[in-house]
Amino acid sequence: MGLALALERQGVPTVPVNTHVFARLAKATALAEGMPTARGVFVPQPVVGRTPGELRAYIEGTDPILKQPFMKGVIEGLTLPLTEEDLKGATFERSTPRLLEPDTEDNLRRLFIENHWTDYLPVILPTEERVEAMLKGTKVARDKIVGRLRPTAFREFWEFDVEKVAVNSVMAGARPEYLPVVLAMSASGITSRSSSTTSFATVSIVNGPIRKELGMNDNIGAMGPYNEANVTIGRAFNLTSQNCQGGSVPGETYMGTLGNSMSFSSCYPEAEERSPWGPLHVDNGFKPTDSVVSVFMGGWYTISGYGPRDNWQATFKRTLLAIEHFSPPLIILDPLVAKDFAALGFSKQSLIQWFADNVKIRAADYWDDQHAHLLRPLAVAGIEPYASRLKAAPDDMINLLTPEVIHIVVLGGETQAGFKIVGGSYGGRGATHSGSPPGLIDAWR
Repeated sequence: MGLALALERQGVPTVPVNTHVFARLAKATALAEGMPTARGVFVPQPVVGRTPGELRAYIEGTDPILKQPFMKGVIEGLTLPLTEEDLKGATFERSTPRLLEPDTEDNLRRLFIENHWTDYLPVILPTEERVEAMLKGTKVARDKIVGRLRPTAFREFWEFDVEKVAVNSVMAGARPEYLPVVLAMSASGITSRSSSTTSFATVSIVNGPIRKELGMNDNIGAMGPYNEANVTIGRAFNLTSQNCQGGSVPGETYMGTLGNSMSFSSCYPEAEERSPWGPLHVDNGFKPTDSVVSVFMGGWYTISGYGPRDNWQATFKRTLLAIEHFSPPLIILDPLVAKDFAALGFSKQSLIQWFADNVKIRAADYWDDQHAHLLRPLAVAGIEPYASRLKAAPDDMINLLTPEVIHIVVLGGETQAGFKIVGGSYGGRGATHSGSPPGLIDAWR
């Protein structure tokens, strides 16, 4: 839709084709781009996995939204002259009231739900007094711009300040001392409420002294709802993303087909003191004394396992081959697993290199992945390693991963030698670039 609108601006008549489930999103995107009457046509969903005959039937059939022959909409969209209404464009009112009118607590809670300002769990109402108390958690001015967020490409960015993050942190039940972490996460430019149909979420890893200062839990149940700081920091970031990007409403600004429970909260500290290796933030060039949060875009898949047992090589090869090729792995190891790998002679870097060297896939299977179309343009442009992967014969075995897209974090209670692998990359396309770097929490104290 965004490409079609860009071509229209250049005077090239264009009729974007969307599947019918995106009709409201297409209309909202056209409005956000200032072209509310942009012409478009629609075919049924899905298109993936359909035969050529089934797809041709879409084209020869009826547009499920416009209720007319599909090709009639294409031809008329390209040939009919623009009307006065078409040329009006769009205007937007960007101002929002800082305060709501006083009302009862029950009525205000209902208002928050009706306006999609919550995650539908109970929230703490952000009164002026509570927001003022939250702002005492940072020395940064309340009107300082923290960043810009949007649910997906071709949506407009929304800019937001420290006070807005404080409001959402109050709603989430966070304490003032947690605010610098939420601010650093929000400044990443990565939304935790991506509108991707793949149901992405985020996973955030906290490193450095602030973990202990805030009493975060890197032990038993670290990834579960068992610690106030872990849970409310993650929830505050999710609410900030939702409310500071223009919403996250199913069918409008959220299109994840299955949704993702990580969109409630997914913030975890690394168990640095119980790891045999250096922590994640030091891997990224920070000092051990720096407090840092790394926001990973992904969370689409989660795979669990145990090890390293005698057959660990086959287990990890099989497990990593099951990941979404476009979303590289964040490998979360219980300290028992990390210590066992260290006893086998592995450093973190050499283990990552082993994964990169030994997890191989047929070239034909690599390019048959649903998201391969997003990587193919890079291959055609000659960008490595995608260019070499595209040149490979269908039965050639190629490396699925490169070392720079694999990350390892250590946390857990040492009650079981278990691990989890989740989709996790810096930015939305960690398989192709590093995206947004980790954020220094200390800058927001």
